[in-house]
Amino acid sequence: MSYEGNIQWFPGHMTKTRRMIEADLKQVDAVVEIVDARIPESSRNPVINELVGSKPRIILLNKCDYADDSATEKWKRHYQKQGYAVLCCDCRSGKGIKGFVPLLKKELSELLEKRRAKGMIGRMLRIMVLGIPNVGKSSFINRMANSRKTTVGDRPGVTRGKQWVTIDKEVELLDMPGILWSKFEDREAAEKLAFTGAVKDEVLDAEALADSLGEFIKIHYPDRLIERYKLKGLDGRTCELIARARGMMMAGGEPDTERAAAALLDEYRSGKLGKITLEEP
Repeated sequence: MSYEGNIQWFPGHMTKTRRMIEADLKQVDAVVEIVDARIPESSRNPVINELVGSKPRIILLNKCDYADDSATEKWKRHYQKQGYAVLCCDCRSGKGIKGFVPLLKKELSELLEKRRAKGMIGRMLRIMVLGIPNVGKSSFINRMANSRKTTVGDRPGVTRGKQWVTIDKEVELLDMPGILWSKFEDREAAEKLAFTGAVKDEVLDAEALADSLGEFIKIHYPDRLIERYKLKGLDGRTCELIARARGMMMAGGEPDTERAAAALLDEYRSGKLGKITLEEP
């Protein structure tokens, strides 16, 4: 991938969020870390490892309806080998979500046993929900609570502040704000985050980004482009090929590559190009 645009966060509240997490970790029994199944590693903030330490953790591979099933299975095994409990799910459709509470109770069975032995019946399991913006934290909590208690949005960084949500007579979740990087070290991870919409589009060169995504899909999932856009071949700039195939032309017969770029990014993000994963373990 060769996108050369400039991708940056503007993380004024990063330090505040970090302090909030450190303080609240003392009150919780485990952490749920939500990642995007299309880019599991790129959508993990390394700061979370540092903060959470050895506290029990479940990794939720969310948006699995949009990810390549075989790649998701590899990621699941990869994280299980590292000692994490893993759940593959799609919080928008609800797929896999029913498995969360049983997995959590299995993961915390020793703690529950100790509490029973001490007669601490009815004490809630308190779970912190962490992840970068736009990985689906609010959708997950709404699904678990069967309500719209939190603000859900496709725009990065819609959840503000923190809130406790009861999801079961024994479990409550602490929804935290998305935790951002203070700066990007890894350009490729930044680019993948941009592909999935985790970075605000306003700060990007959408055409260069779409062409770079197109190059990846040409190599790994060429049939998806050919079928979706009825392309005769894959030689040339992706945005130009799409513009011509869809009749997106400007005055003077020039292909409207800006419109084509917007279409490609939107159709990738909404799953219309099929299940595509951008990285493997």
